[in-house]
Amino acid sequence: MARILIAEDERDIRELIEIVLTHIARHEVIKATNGAEVVELAPQVMPDLIVMDVRMPRMTGYEACAALKQIEAVKDIPVVFLSAKGQESEIDTGLQVGADDYILKPFAPDELVKRINEILQRFGKLSA
Repeated sequence: MARILIAEDERDIRELIEIVLTHIARHEVIKATNGAEVVELAPQVMPDLIVMDVRMPRMTGYEACAALKQIEAVKDIPVVFLSAKGQESEIDTGLQVGADDYILKPFAPDELVKRINEILQRFGKLSA
């Protein structure tokens, strides 16, 4: 089981991600509603993984990721963007600001679990 911080401003999507990651994948989930909240929460909860939307109020996912990578305590925590913005330029921007992966919406719950678990395994945060 891993501790995952998710940031999604749309309540229904945030709740769907939480249900999938807690009830199907058996991970602990901490929720945020915007990028600024993620930057504030990450050093407090020290998650194993951060999953966030790109387009959010107060601070975009890109801005939040860049800010997280400047904080010594959390800079090595893997970040995954979960976004409907699938253009190559959007994905490139996400990777340039420090994200480790980019998952497109809409997603199938089992595919989300598979990708999240693969990322956690790759970073040594989950046993194979």
